[in-house]
Amino acid sequence: MPFINSKVTVKLSDREKDLLKSKMGEIIKEFPGKTEEWLMVSFDDDKNIYFKGQKMEYAAFVEVKILGSAEKKYKNKVADLISSLFKETLNIPKESIYITFEEIKDWAWNGELL
Repeated sequence: MPFINSKVTVKLSDREKDLLKSKMGEIIKEFPGKTEEWLMVSFDDDKNIYFKGQKMEYAAFVEVKILGSAEKKYKNKVADLISSLFKETLNIPKESIYITFEEIKDWAWNGELL
């Protein structure tokens, strides 16, 4: 069960949200055993993001959480694909996109651990 949460400085249209959600469904397949079928996506748009004390006009902070673990090569690929997607879709420069990965040992759904 992967989860991708994005905080961005720009206001997202419903069309952009749908496009990003669909593309993330493709990107998550880079992790072995992960599919869009179990992917949860969330957007937190039109946010103020500051870095080094300065307000950023175009920036994104993306959290990718997965059940279990993944090799660094898969995380690098996902980071590159997400960065490219946000650059192409939202005009956010890659150097203003920050991504974290969290590997979850215990994840519950439907009242029990998976």
